[in-house]
Amino acid sequence: MEIKQYYLGCLSHASYMVSDPVSRQAVVVDPQRDVDQYIQDAQKQGLTIKEVVLTHFHADFAAGHLELQKRTGAGLSLGAKARAEYAFTPRQQGDEIKLGSDSLKILETPGHTPEAISLVAIEDGKPKAVLTGDTLFVGDVGRPDLAVSQGHSKEELAAQLYHSLHDKLMQLPDETTVYPAHGPGSLCGSSGLAGKVSTIGRERAENPMLAAPDEQTFVNTVTSDLPELPEYFNHDAQYNQQNHHDLADIVARGLKPLKEPGQATVLDVRSPDEFAAGHLKGSLNVGIDGRFAQWAATLSPADTPLVLVTPAGREAEAITRLGRVGLENVVGYLEGTGSEASARIQPQELARQLNGTNPPALLDVRTANEYKQSHIAGSQHIPLTQLKRRINEVPGEVVVHCQSGYRSSMAASLLRQHGIVATDLAGGIAAWQAQGLPVQS
Repeated sequence: MEIKQYYLGCLSHASYMVSDPVSRQAVVVDPQRDVDQYIQDAQKQGLTIKEVVLTHFHADFAAGHLELQKRTGAGLSLGAKARAEYAFTPRQQGDEIKLGSDSLKILETPGHTPEAISLVAIEDGKPKAVLTGDTLFVGDVGRPDLAVSQGHSKEELAAQLYHSLHDKLMQLPDETTVYPAHGPGSLCGSSGLAGKVSTIGRERAENPMLAAPDEQTFVNTVTSDLPELPEYFNHDAQYNQQNHHDLADIVARGLKPLKEPGQATVLDVRSPDEFAAGHLKGSLNVGIDGRFAQWAATLSPADTPLVLVTPAGREAEAITRLGRVGLENVVGYLEGTGSEASARIQPQELARQLNGTNPPALLDVRTANEYKQSHIAGSQHIPLTQLKRRINEVPGEVVVHCQSGYRSSMAASLLRQHGIVATDLAGGIAAWQAQGLPVQS
């Protein structure tokens, strides 16, 4: 039995193809939205994709399960507690998906979500690996608050998660390889993910979330200090339960050159430097060379029509990456960039102004942990994930900064859309500190 991991770094997402070289059968688990790579790899190896499996309804990306099923004729499996608009095979504890003489055995592992399952790869009658979805990560476990909007309490789900981990996954042999659905940078965990692949033995020994001496301690730990959920998570979790368009159709619809944006929001995906040099007034900047799709979905509602401004030749890439998080609303792209320039300030000039008689207001849009570690004295703190709903707390004129200038360019463009005079600190607090300017913790 062979297991291949496909890792999509911009979303910290891992998907898998499990195949049997003798029977030439394969199963794809938790596919990303654009599915060509699975089909191409199967064709190169002479494999038939017989089943597509979602371990649960992912909230941070739009999965490619429906398109992969449609294009290959494979079956589709979800946990028995799943509810969806489309037909699927409900998989219960102990069910097996055969791959020649080997199999994938289903474990029902609720807690991150009620319908979550894990798949144990059984080779020669013994567990070889386990695909844990978002139940168990490297150094972390799934957060239990994603299904709260569906009427479940995080404490109830945390208790289920405890038993899924200790009564099922931790009963596997220490040498069993652990393949989770996410890696470092994902917000699907409770504290912080530490890698992409592990073993049951390593997690038993090193995972701090498994060290709780009893269920109540675990529940208290896993429900405390959870990172804030981006607003689009609820949208994507529901999206993965629904029928939807093929990604190719969405890309084709968005590849339409326009001369004017009309009533659509302009999403400028060029770098902060290019955006600052000249852009259309009122446009939102989210650079394509960062965690682009995640931030675009966080700052732009799923039902907002979008017109793109991209680096030359990257229109299809931008539309594809937006489609990966369920944004299907690109109506075209602009061939011009506009002439509005962004106000930017260098660290030494900002320091001079802050020491003057009329210092500017300063807004830090980094995370709470980043701000706690070090910040510029007197700065207001509103994380970028909260900025849209807290704009009324921002003064009418402000200097914005983040760590490097990527997030602050987004924040400043968002503030300008709401009539705030926003200046961007070039290079962020990293440039500020590099010039020996003071911070405090």
